[in-house]
Amino acid sequence: MTKPVTLTDSNFTDEVSSGLTLVDFWAPWCGPCRIIAPVIEELAGQYQGRVKIGKVNVDENPATQGQFRVMSIPTLILFKDGQPVETMVGAQPKRAFETLLDKYAGAAPAASTGNAVSAD
Repeated sequence: MTKPVTLTDSNFTDEVSSGLTLVDFWAPWCGPCRIIAPVIEELAGQYQGRVKIGKVNVDENPATQGQFRVMSIPTLILFKDGQPVETMVGAQPKRAFETLLDKYAGAAPAASTGNAVSAD
């Protein structure tokens, strides 16, 4: 299963520069951050190839936290080609994250049944 990418002050810009990236700003001492951590891991696998999922430890990366004015954690910011497009603050249910990601990445393609109709 795909794991979230560890983002730091030094690699952040490169990692979010293209495509969609959902960034979780968190800290190890944050209870709500620990509650949503398994959901973030699930999303990394579920959206593999469509949305990169990353995590920024705010205690270790104060420059990135400050750049995006993250005042409360968890804060999740969705980036498109390096620009923030949506922000969610606080623990949310998995469906809220899926709704946000589907809005930008589209819903996952349906499983193929092998009965595709050709448009000749």
